Amino acid sequence: MKTLSPKWGLLALLPLGVVAAAQTIPNPPPSATGPVPSGPSAKIAIAPTPAPVDPATPAADAPAAPPTPPQGGTQLMLRGLDKITGRPTAITAPIGKPVRFATLTITARFCYSTPASETPETTAFVQIEDHRPDQEARRVFSGWMYGSSPGLNAVEHPLYDVWVISCNNAPAPALAANTSTAPVKVKAPDSSDKEGIQALPEGAGQ
Repeated sequence: MKTLSPKWGLLALLPLGVVAAAQTIPNPPPSATGPVPSGPSAKIAIAPTPAPVDPATPAADAPAAPPTPPQGGTQLMLRGLDKITGRPTAITAPIGKPVRFATLTITARFCYSTPASETPETTAFVQIEDHRPDQEARRVFSGWMYGSSPGLNAVEHPLYDVWVISCNNAPAPALAANTSTAPVKVKAPDSSDKEGIQALPEGAGQ
């Protein structure tokens, strides 16, 4: 029996090692960017179309319109009190025109009374000055008065007190202008008219 040399033995084993190495190498993973499928089963994602905006529809966060301020009245009715005699005096003050009460000059700048359907309340902005003969004129009050709470913002005066009663909210009526320049004739009573003249009792004037 012939013995092979070591050189020829290594050459005989070389094919077996190549086959074994080929079997142990794993297959490469499929590519993440493979071909795009085609055909009826392929689906394409479509972005949703935004709904149309109606220009006539107001924005949800649009600010509300501010409330309309109340229209003030034309005359303010107040009550004045002499603290020494205890005598009350009714005072009518047209808006913007000063009126006198004792040594006080009262000027109503604004007034408003709530309607009958709401809680009764009268508010007014009033300015009062004291004109004493032995002193210089000085302002003793300037602020808001409330008919329901006279003591909330009262006049601080040693002799007199003033508080709000009501406000005339009706606008001033417009006076019709008299365009006629002719004098107005007044008819004198007729002495023959028995019905227009009352008979005097007997003995009158004696």
